Amino acid sequence: MLEKTTRMNYLFDFYQALLTPKQRSYMSLYYLDDYSLGEIAEEFDVSRQAVYDNIKRTEQMLEQYEEKLLLFQRFQERQSIVQQLKDELAADLNKNSKLSSLLDSLEKLD
Repeated sequence: MLEKTTRMNYLFDFYQALLTPKQRSYMSLYYLDDYSLGEIAEEFDVSRQAVYDNIKRTEQMLEQYEEKLLLFQRFQERQSIVQQLKDELAADLNKNSKLSSLLDSLEKLD
């Protein structure tokens, strides 16, 4: 469950601009603010089932966006390369500090 929540949070970060305001609100409350379906339903004066259906549809949409655009996958690949670079730099402390500076700059891009 934690893996799904983490994945949804990342997908939401990458693709929230493609969602409707209501979808953004529901996803934000559910995944970021840890509201229950009942709490969200009460907030918007709708049924729990309506909230559940909306969240499930939005999750599917986010997965479809990722399938086509691959923003999260590329982010993960960049993070992996950055970690490999860090490991290599740590292994050879005599490396040029310019490499370390460039690595820090690369990390700030994400």
